[in-house]
Amino acid sequence: MASSTALVLGSLIAVTMVLPTLATLHTVGDSSGWAIGADYSSWTSGKTFAVGDTLVFNYGAGHTVDEVKESDYKSCTAGNSISSDSSGASTIALKTAGTHYFICSVPGHCSGGMKLAVTVKAGKDTTPSTGTASPSDGTATTATPTSTTTTTAAKSNSASTSSVSSIVAMLIVSWISFCVLRLV
Repeated sequence: MASSTALVLGSLIAVTMVLPTLATLHTVGDSSGWAIGADYSSWTSGKTFAVGDTLVFNYGAGHTVDEVKESDYKSCTAGNSISSDSSGASTIALKTAGTHYFICSVPGHCSGGMKLAVTVKAGKDTTPSTGTASPSDGTATTATPTSTTTTTAAKSNSASTSSVSSIVAMLIVSWISFCVLRLV
């Protein structure tokens, strides 16, 4: 009985240590989504982006999400986009460290503020990232952005940094542990 209890408690401790390292889902612009008039500098402020995290762009018809190089970000040029999507719900997996640049390629939208720069760290830590989304001031770091764009059919209503799956996983493990302890 003591060994079963120790095993369950050890498993719980391991799970609670692993869960905080899981990837984070960031809904760009929170409830404003990907739109003209949103303040993406404020949105990135205080957030930490790490390899494995995901950006979710929710937007209406007449917009795009284009990942571009730094020079195209600064000049609002979409002709050389790394990837482009116009589905209304774009999910971008952040697979590499460095700064990733996103713009809306519709004429006038990028210069109207629909641009986002996200600095992705190699792993999770507690230091906020430096993201810029305001008109170019030359302060962004140079990196080669590479990520994969996949399209989802449904819009996400999640908060900016959703960790619902982590909480659900922790509750399930706790419930199973409780049931095992009752049987012993």
